[in-house]
Amino acid sequence: MMQNMRTHIETSTDRRFAIDTTFVLFFLALDLGMSFTSAGIDSILSVVTVAAFVVLPYCLPANGEKPEFAVWAAGRTLIALFGTALGFAFRQGIGSALPEVFIYLPMTLLIASAMASCSIQFFSVFRLRLAK
Repeated sequence: MMQNMRTHIETSTDRRFAIDTTFVLFFLALDLGMSFTSAGIDSILSVVTVAAFVVLPYCLPANGEKPEFAVWAAGRTLIALFGTALGFAFRQGIGSALPEVFIYLPMTLLIASAMASCSIQFFSVFRLRLAK
């Protein structure tokens, strides 16, 4: 009974692998889509940051088996592309369909999700684990 519960808990955490960094990736891509106007140094650095958030969370510690990297990275790339397109569309709607104050919403949500993700990652790194 106890072994069955442990197996169920470990397999259920596999589905939530790096979900907190996915929110950060989405809001970062949303902000990139809103600010992407030219091929300046700021746009290049934003693209590099989004690319890093697509790939690097795979290296974070996780319970159980990690999914295959190619499938995982393809899914995160789709999330980044969707966020960028949505950010571009959101930027077009500012001032006409949405009030000007909404221009700060993606960065506010990015900061909040990054703080939550950082807290979750620190907790998972520093929590005590039993030796096997």
